Amino acid sequence: MRSKPETIANISIKEYCFSKKQIQGVVEASQFKWTFTWCFNNGLLKVNPSLGRALIEDALLRFLLKKDYELETGNEYKLTISAKF
Repeated sequence: MRSKPETIANISIKEYCFSKKQIQGVVEASQFKWTFTWCFNNGLLKVNPSLGRALIEDALLRFLLKKDYELETGNEYKLTISAKF
């Protein structure tokens, strides 16, 4: 039986600011690296650079929505994505 493709993404939280209502961080998966800003009061997620953004954006947003109250500045998290990059 063939195993499902997957990629592990490493997420680093750089800033969690309640006054700005946003989280900033870095995501690395395979050879890609992105920075992100999530404005959790309106659910807006910005991911840069645009190269490969479609690979991570949806999975990252689901992760942030699920884990936002557990995230802390300076910590690192792992996310398994059901695709091979």
